[in-house]
Amino acid sequence: MSEPSAKPYLTVRGSGTHELEIKKSRFICHLARVADEDEAQAFIAGIRKKYWDARHNCTAFVVGGESPRERSSDDGEPGGTAGVPMLEVLRRRGLTDTVAVVTRYFGGIKLGAGGLVRAYGSAVSEAVDAIGLLERRPVTLLAVSADHTRAGRLENDLRAAGHVVRGLSYEPTGVLIEVGVPEPEVTAFHAWLAEVTGGAAEAIEAGRSYVEALV
Repeated sequence: MSEPSAKPYLTVRGSGTHELEIKKSRFICHLARVADEDEAQAFIAGIRKKYWDARHNCTAFVVGGESPRERSSDDGEPGGTAGVPMLEVLRRRGLTDTVAVVTRYFGGIKLGAGGLVRAYGSAVSEAVDAIGLLERRPVTLLAVSADHTRAGRLENDLRAAGHVVRGLSYEPTGVLIEVGVPEPEVTAFHAWLAEVTGGAAEAIEAGRSYVEALV
């Protein structure tokens, strides 16, 4: 698995494809979100199997948070004309946990090195624009415990205050409300909770996750 990032990061919204034609050659870019290098390689293998009859299936991916891992492949195109410009688009957009495969069906007209660089880079850039991005922001998960009589109002107060309620768990002794709080705001959240509930509810750290926001 890729190491979790302590900072917000950008990735694509999901999987998708985008195609463009340049001098009769078809360039089909396939993009996907992946959790780690194994998922990236599995996605690449799946595309290569599906488009087995294409002249080239060139690839690039970036995975990981603080120390991202990057890989690219020209898959038979002249060195540096496909995988590298694809990877450069991912870098320039600040993306991670993202894999790109550009399938090329040769149209009979050579593009030259410069033309290939522009074509493969454009294929990925246009696909990113078409599919869209989101930002993943790290949050501390807090389990807020409240008795049954207070839980409904507390949930409303949490949402009204803009806190991310991720789930509720009903127990015999009360209700656990899971809240995602941005890491720099955890101390302030405890103070807010004490003030709103008069000290009747408490929050215990229960892990770490992410919230997602479209950009």
